[in-house]
Amino acid sequence: MNKPLIAFFCGTLLAAGASKIIGAEQGGAGLAVIAVSTNPQPHSVLIRRPAGTPKVGTGLTDFQGEPVMVSCGSCHATTKANIDTRATADLDQFHQGLKYVHGHITCLSCHNAKNYDTLRMADSRPVDFTEVMTLCSQCHGPQKRDYDMGLHGGMNGHWDLTKGGRTRNTCINCHDPHAPAFPLVMPVLPPRDRISVPAKPNAKPTKH
Repeated sequence: MNKPLIAFFCGTLLAAGASKIIGAEQGGAGLAVIAVSTNPQPHSVLIRRPAGTPKVGTGLTDFQGEPVMVSCGSCHATTKANIDTRATADLDQFHQGLKYVHGHITCLSCHNAKNYDTLRMADSRPVDFTEVMTLCSQCHGPQKRDYDMGLHGGMNGHWDLTKGGRTRNTCINCHDPHAPAFPLVMPVLPPRDRISVPAKPNAKPTKH
């Protein structure tokens, strides 16, 4: 095949491809594909997690002056679990002074009596403390739905993930798991109406 004929076929293919792209842009569906191929890869969303199984202070210090911490199972393994404990007044051996206001569920609704270094799902499956959001989502479905849509839960970073990453809180970053409700508060100052409220006489202009 000679060079002029090869050039003719290449030009025909390029023209056909261009017409398909223009048609796809006009139709809408093809435009989305083109747009995706040209956008940068989105940045990641990091969700904060607990460090792991919590430790309890013993009130003692080691030879370096650091507090001696023990796991939950260190003490709970020495006593029989009480499946009916559901109020602060019922805590007669451990955790005196703990504020517990979390509906009518018992401690062992979430804590795993077979291994206190883990939590417990409603179907008795153990779950790590790092996966606390999985546990909370069983009962707090609407909040988890809103969280997945970005309507619930604290965060910082970028709304537009093509410009940067985002960091989000997990449930217990904001809520005390034993008393999760936030206290009711009154707003200190009302919103300022800059349109209908007249300016004070001799007021200095606002610098922008």
